[in-house]
Amino acid sequence: MEDFFGLNKHWHSFLKAELSKSYISTLGKHIQMAYALETIFPKKDRIFQAFNHCLPNDVKLVIIGQDPYHGLNQANGLCFSVNKGEKIPPSLRNIYKELSQDIPGFAIPNHGDLSDWSNQGVLLLNAVLTVKAHEAGSHKNIGWEHFTDAVISTLSQEKEHLVFLLWGQFAIEKAALIDANKHLVLQAAHPSPLARGAFFGSKHFSQANAYLQLHNKNTIDWHLKNDDLFSAQ
Repeated sequence: MEDFFGLNKHWHSFLKAELSKSYISTLGKHIQMAYALETIFPKKDRIFQAFNHCLPNDVKLVIIGQDPYHGLNQANGLCFSVNKGEKIPPSLRNIYKELSQDIPGFAIPNHGDLSDWSNQGVLLLNAVLTVKAHEAGSHKNIGWEHFTDAVISTLSQEKEHLVFLLWGQFAIEKAALIDANKHLVLQAAHPSPLARGAFFGSKHFSQANAYLQLHNKNTIDWHLKNDDLFSAQ
Protein backbone atom coordinates (compact mmCIF):
# COMPACT_ATOMS: atom_id res chain seq x y z
CA MET A 1 0.00 0.00 0.00
CA GLU A 2 1.77 3.12 -1.22
CA ASP A 3 0.24 5.71 1.11
CA PHE A 4 -0.51 4.17 4.48
CA PHE A 5 -1.46 7.34 6.40
CA GLY A 6 1.93 8.99 6.03
CA LEU A 7 4.15 6.05 6.96
CA ASN A 8 7.56 7.08 5.67
CA LYS A 9 9.38 5.35 2.83
CA HIS A 10 12.00 3.74 5.11
CA TRP A 11 9.37 1.82 7.06
CA HIS A 12 7.50 1.08 3.83
CA SER A 13 10.62 -0.65 2.55
CA PHE A 14 11.32 -2.39 5.86
CA LEU A 15 7.75 -3.72 6.10
CA LYS A 16 7.17 -4.25 2.39
CA ALA A 17 6.00 -7.86 2.74
CA GLU A 18 3.50 -7.01 5.48
CA LEU A 19 2.14 -3.95 3.71
CA SER A 20 1.33 -6.07 0.65
CA LYS A 21 -1.11 -8.24 2.61
CA SER A 22 -4.83 -7.92 1.94
CA TYR A 23 -5.80 -6.93 5.49
CA ILE A 24 -3.81 -3.69 5.14
CA SER A 25 -6.18 -2.40 2.47
CA THR A 26 -9.19 -3.35 4.60
CA LEU A 27 -7.66 -1.67 7.65
CA GLY A 28 -6.91 1.45 5.65
CA LYS A 29 -10.49 1.76 4.41
CA HIS A 30 -11.84 1.21 7.92
CA ILE A 31 -9.63 3.96 9.33
CA GLN A 32 -10.43 6.39 6.52
CA MET A 33 -14.15 5.91 7.18
CA ALA A 34 -13.70 6.30 10.93
CA TYR A 35 -11.90 9.63 10.58
CA ALA A 36 -14.58 10.84 8.19
CA LEU A 37 -17.48 9.98 10.48
CA GLU A 38 -16.18 10.11 14.06
CA THR A 39 -13.68 11.84 16.30
CA ILE A 40 -10.55 9.67 16.24
CA PHE A 41 -7.23 10.11 18.04
CA PRO A 42 -4.47 10.86 17.36
CA LYS A 43 -4.81 13.30 14.48
CA LYS A 44 -4.58 11.40 11.20
CA ASP A 45 -1.17 12.84 10.33
CA ARG A 46 0.21 11.57 13.65
CA ILE A 47 -0.92 7.93 13.42
CA PHE A 48 2.63 6.90 12.51
CA GLN A 49 4.44 9.52 14.57
CA ALA A 50 6.38 6.83 16.45
CA PHE A 51 7.69 5.47 13.15
CA ASN A 52 8.41 8.83 11.58
CA HIS A 53 10.43 9.96 14.59
CA CYS A 54 12.40 6.70 14.70
CA LEU A 55 13.48 5.09 11.40
CA PRO A 56 14.16 1.33 11.15
CA ASN A 57 17.94 1.74 11.06
CA ASP A 58 17.81 3.95 14.15
CA VAL A 59 15.73 1.70 16.41
CA LYS A 60 17.62 0.68 19.54
CA LEU A 61 14.84 0.15 22.04
CA VAL A 62 11.12 -0.67 21.83
CA ILE A 63 8.48 0.17 24.44
CA ILE A 64 5.05 -1.36 23.81
CA GLY A 65 1.75 0.21 24.87
CA GLN A 66 -1.84 -0.81 24.14
CA ASP A 67 -3.78 1.97 22.38
CA PRO A 68 -3.69 5.80 22.29
CA TYR A 69 -5.11 8.02 24.98
CA HIS A 70 -8.75 8.69 24.13
CA GLY A 71 -9.14 12.16 25.68
CA LEU A 72 -9.11 15.42 23.74
CA ASN A 73 -5.60 16.66 22.79
CA GLN A 74 -3.81 13.86 24.65
CA ALA A 75 -2.63 11.36 22.04
CA ASN A 76 0.41 12.33 19.97
CA GLY A 77 1.23 9.04 18.26
CA LEU A 78 3.80 7.85 20.83
CA CYS A 79 2.86 5.30 23.48
CA PHE A 80 2.64 6.63 27.05
CA SER A 81 3.29 10.15 25.68
CA VAL A 82 0.94 13.14 25.68
CA ASN A 83 1.14 16.57 24.08
CA LYS A 84 2.84 19.33 26.00
CA GLY A 85 0.40 21.28 28.11
CA GLU A 86 -1.67 18.18 28.89
CA LYS A 87 -1.80 16.65 32.37
CA ILE A 88 0.75 13.86 32.82
CA PRO A 89 -1.20 10.55 32.95
CA PRO A 90 -0.79 8.30 36.01
CA SER A 91 1.16 5.57 34.17
CA LEU A 92 3.65 8.06 32.77
CA ARG A 93 4.00 9.72 36.15
CA ASN A 94 4.99 6.32 37.57
CA ILE A 95 7.47 5.85 34.71
CA TYR A 96 9.00 9.18 35.68
CA LYS A 97 9.14 8.12 39.35
CA GLU A 98 11.00 4.93 38.38
CA LEU A 99 13.40 6.95 36.23
CA SER A 100 14.10 9.28 39.15
CA GLN A 101 15.17 6.25 41.21
CA ASP A 102 17.06 4.53 38.39
CA ILE A 103 18.83 7.26 36.41
CA PRO A 104 21.12 9.62 38.37
CA GLY A 105 20.02 13.23 38.11
CA PHE A 106 16.69 12.50 36.42
CA ALA A 107 14.24 15.25 37.31
CA ILE A 108 10.54 14.74 36.65
CA PRO A 109 9.62 17.18 33.86
CA ASN A 110 6.54 19.39 33.74
CA HIS A 111 5.15 17.68 30.63
CA GLY A 112 4.53 14.23 29.16
CA ASP A 113 5.95 14.61 25.65
CA LEU A 114 8.42 11.76 24.99
CA SER A 115 9.50 12.90 21.53
CA ASP A 116 13.10 13.33 22.72
CA TRP A 117 13.29 9.61 23.47
CA SER A 118 11.76 8.72 20.11
CA ASN A 119 14.32 10.87 18.31
CA GLN A 120 17.11 8.86 19.94
CA GLY A 121 15.94 5.49 18.67
CA VAL A 122 13.22 4.55 21.15
CA LEU A 123 10.24 3.16 19.22
CA LEU A 124 7.23 4.09 21.36
CA LEU A 125 4.85 1.58 19.82
CA ASN A 126 1.18 1.21 20.64
CA ALA A 127 -0.22 -2.16 19.58
CA VAL A 128 -3.32 -0.33 18.30
CA LEU A 129 -2.57 2.98 16.63
CA THR A 130 -5.97 4.71 16.69
CA VAL A 131 -8.93 5.06 19.06
CA LYS A 132 -12.40 6.59 19.03
CA ALA A 133 -12.78 9.58 21.34
CA HIS A 134 -13.60 8.58 24.91
CA GLU A 135 -13.80 4.87 24.07
CA ALA A 136 -10.66 3.03 25.16
CA GLY A 137 -9.97 -0.08 23.11
CA SER A 138 -12.51 0.87 20.45
CA HIS A 139 -10.15 0.04 17.57
CA LYS A 140 -9.00 -3.32 18.86
CA ASN A 141 -9.33 -6.26 16.47
CA ILE A 142 -9.64 -4.23 13.27
CA GLY A 143 -6.15 -5.14 12.05
CA TRP A 144 -3.71 -2.92 13.89
CA GLU A 145 -2.46 -5.76 16.10
CA HIS A 146 -1.51 -7.82 13.03
CA PHE A 147 0.48 -4.89 11.72
CA THR A 148 2.27 -4.00 14.96
CA ASP A 149 3.02 -7.66 15.72
CA ALA A 150 4.70 -7.77 12.30
CA VAL A 151 6.70 -4.68 13.23
CA ILE A 152 7.96 -6.39 16.39
CA SER A 153 8.76 -9.71 14.72
CA THR A 154 10.46 -8.06 11.73
CA LEU A 155 12.62 -5.92 13.99
CA SER A 156 13.53 -9.07 15.93
CA GLN A 157 14.44 -10.95 12.76
CA GLU A 158 16.25 -8.21 10.87
CA LYS A 159 18.17 -6.44 13.64
CA GLU A 160 20.45 -7.41 16.50
CA HIS A 161 20.94 -6.23 20.06
CA LEU A 162 17.72 -4.30 20.53
CA VAL A 163 16.09 -3.78 23.91
CA PHE A 164 12.39 -4.55 24.37
CA LEU A 165 10.66 -3.22 27.49
CA LEU A 166 7.48 -5.21 28.14
CA TRP A 167 5.30 -3.80 30.90
CA GLY A 168 2.13 -5.61 31.90
CA GLN A 169 0.62 -8.86 30.68
CA PHE A 170 -0.52 -7.42 27.36
CA ALA A 171 3.02 -6.39 26.43
CA ILE A 172 4.64 -9.46 27.98
CA GLU A 173 2.63 -11.66 25.60
CA LYS A 174 4.60 -10.02 22.76
CA ALA A 175 7.75 -11.76 24.00
CA ALA A 176 6.79 -14.73 21.82
CA LEU A 177 7.54 -12.54 18.78
CA ILE A 178 11.08 -11.68 19.93
CA ASP A 179 14.27 -13.74 19.67
CA ALA A 180 15.68 -13.44 23.18
CA ASN A 181 19.00 -14.89 21.98
CA LYS A 182 19.57 -11.77 19.85
CA HIS A 183 17.94 -9.10 21.98
CA LEU A 184 17.42 -8.01 25.58
CA VAL A 185 13.84 -8.54 26.73
CA LEU A 186 12.94 -6.96 30.08
CA GLN A 187 9.57 -7.58 31.73
CA ALA A 188 7.74 -5.93 34.61
CA ALA A 189 4.26 -5.05 35.78
CA HIS A 190 2.46 -2.25 33.99
CA PRO A 191 3.25 1.22 35.40
CA SER A 192 -0.45 1.96 35.92
CA PRO A 193 -1.33 2.61 39.58
CA LEU A 194 -4.10 0.02 39.12
CA ALA A 195 -1.75 -2.77 38.03
CA ARG A 196 -0.66 -5.64 40.22
CA GLY A 197 2.98 -6.66 40.53
CA ALA A 198 6.29 -4.85 40.66
CA PHE A 199 7.13 -2.00 38.32
CA PHE A 200 9.08 0.16 40.73
CA GLY A 201 12.61 -1.05 41.25
CA SER A 202 12.81 -2.84 37.90
CA LYS A 203 15.64 -0.52 36.77
CA HIS A 204 14.87 -1.19 33.13
CA PHE A 205 16.25 2.14 31.97
CA SER A 206 19.74 1.66 33.36
CA GLN A 207 19.77 -2.01 32.31
CA ALA A 208 18.84 -0.96 28.77
CA ASN A 209 21.68 1.54 28.60
CA ALA A 210 24.17 -0.97 29.99
CA TYR A 211 23.17 -3.45 27.28
CA LEU A 212 23.40 -0.85 24.52
CA GLN A 213 26.82 0.22 25.75
CA LEU A 214 27.97 -3.41 25.87
CA HIS A 215 27.07 -3.72 22.20
CA ASN A 216 28.75 -0.46 21.17
CA LYS A 217 25.55 1.51 20.68
CA ASN A 218 24.84 5.02 21.89
CA THR A 219 22.88 4.97 25.11
CA ILE A 220 19.56 6.75 25.62
CA ASP A 221 19.59 10.11 27.38
CA TRP A 222 16.43 9.64 29.41
CA HIS A 223 16.46 13.17 30.80
CA LEU A 224 13.69 15.44 29.52
CA LYS A 225 13.87 19.22 29.57
CA ASN A 226 11.01 21.20 31.07
CA ASP A 227 8.64 22.92 28.69
CA ASP A 228 9.61 26.59 29.12
CA LEU A 229 6.33 27.81 27.67
CA PHE A 230 4.37 25.71 30.14
CA SER A 231 6.61 26.89 33.01
CA ALA A 232 5.93 30.52 32.13
CA GLN A 233 2.15 30.16 32.31
